[in-house]
Amino acid sequence: MGRVTKSKGAGTPSAPRNEPSYTSYLKVNELTSLQEPLSHPPAHDEMLFIIIHQTYELWFKQVLYEMEKLVPLVASGELIPGFRLFDRVSEIFRVLIQQIDILETMTPTEFNRFRSNLQPASGFQSSQFRELELMVGAPQSDYTKFFKLDPEWKNSMKVRLQKPSLRDAFLKLLLREKLLKKTDSDSGSLLQALLKVYDGGENTALHNLCEYLIRFDEQLLLWRFRHVQMVERMIGMKRGTGGSLGVHYLQQTLQKKLFPELWEARTHMGGLEY
Repeated sequence: MGRVTKSKGAGTPSAPRNEPSYTSYLKVNELTSLQEPLSHPPAHDEMLFIIIHQTYELWFKQVLYEMEKLVPLVASGELIPGFRLFDRVSEIFRVLIQQIDILETMTPTEFNRFRSNLQPASGFQSSQFRELELMVGAPQSDYTKFFKLDPEWKNSMKVRLQKPSLRDAFLKLLLREKLLKKTDSDSGSLLQALLKVYDGGENTALHNLCEYLIRFDEQLLLWRFRHVQMVERMIGMKRGTGGSLGVHYLQQTLQKKLFPELWEARTHMGGLEY
């Protein structure tokens, strides 16, 4: 006779598994409870304004997350997986730019129904966007003034300032490829190194990296430009809600190229001057 085996767990009910649902996994209830308009009576378009800007912050969080992995890949010369992350970040910025089209369905009259309630809040205070600029390679000296706006920035920014930026990683790679020397720190030396990359044509991966970097720089500029145009369309030349100079300040940011040498290299390519 064969042995009779007792099935595992027979006679005892199995414990219910705490399996996630779509709602619990994404915390939809918590997420959709975070929109709290301040206007009384409620201004219809304030909900749109809040959701657009909360979405910006979520995308900024994702870009920072991708950059944490991307920077060391560039520094070590692992460019193939790095290019995939560049593509992802580029697509995110394409969405960020397009979101302004949605925001511009709001008229100035509708915006002014709740604008006074925003004081002194302002997009000027987005710590994640400031961190992103630093992570790419913006001069650190430009950001100490923001510590006064929010004391919590000081600790988080100190951590960021201790980490290498994307620009640092790029320079480190050029050193590895012997296109720069450790003693070369001026923009003129970097410009000459970039011209060797473009004119030599031997290192295709490095050439492609330069194109990814300037594309990223361009998308940041495009996002700023669309933002400036949207703000002027909404409030004209008024001061910003956070006390900034509004459009006057934003227009100055359009000159902030994080890889200016890549832009200047275009002028000197092929040895032709125009």
